[in-house]
Amino acid sequence: MEAMAVFSGSNISVTSSSLLRATNSNSNISQLRATHLSAFPSKSHLFSISTSSSYPKTFRTRATTKLGNGIFLPHLIASLEQVDQTYIMVKPDGVQRGLVGEIISRFEKKGFKLTGLKLFHCSKELAEEHYKDLNQKSFFPKLIDYITSGPVVSMAWEGVGVVASARKLIGATDPLQAEPGTIRGDFAVQTGRNIIHGSDSPENGKREIALWFKEGELCEWTPIQQPWLRE
Repeated sequence: MEAMAVFSGSNISVTSSSLLRATNSNSNISQLRATHLSAFPSKSHLFSISTSSSYPKTFRTRATTKLGNGIFLPHLIASLEQVDQTYIMVKPDGVQRGLVGEIISRFEKKGFKLTGLKLFHCSKELAEEHYKDLNQKSFFPKLIDYITSGPVVSMAWEGVGVVASARKLIGATDPLQAEPGTIRGDFAVQTGRNIIHGSDSPENGKREIALWFKEGELCEWTPIQQPWLRE
């Protein structure tokens, strides 16, 4: 005999046979899920946090803090993206022409984080150390005179792929070869007055920031827009 439940004021009815079919269906779904997930080890890093993970501690901490005991794969990939630092310097001609604000704005609008900023007149010794790889070039003396001819603006920027992206924002060394829309393409006409310097590698970014900024001059902070820039 089938049992039937009728809900007052509606035509909905539930029989014992329909409940049995639903129960069996749920059981089959559970078995199917278990079968598909059995391909992953029970301690797979795709679905859980392991304290013995080979990933760097900073990445594990970030993922654990955000997602608790489970990681959705896109979040894991995003957390492993390399955050780099780059040194950006507005040269004396850029300062004299009032382009500092324009340059800062372009990096801010791109979504990079400013961690260091100062205006000062650099010494000859500092300029020579910064450009030491070019000290055998014939233009080296003129380059040093140029960099020390007026105040410069030193900046430290941080972000995923910031070095490569900054190079694209800056444009080619020769402004006549720089694309429109880049800083040099829009504002400079000669290599000897090309407004801005940017690190050419993550390693040089760290070296140059350490050279131009003293201990305690960098500021660590978290922009409120960060969740809208990265997953």
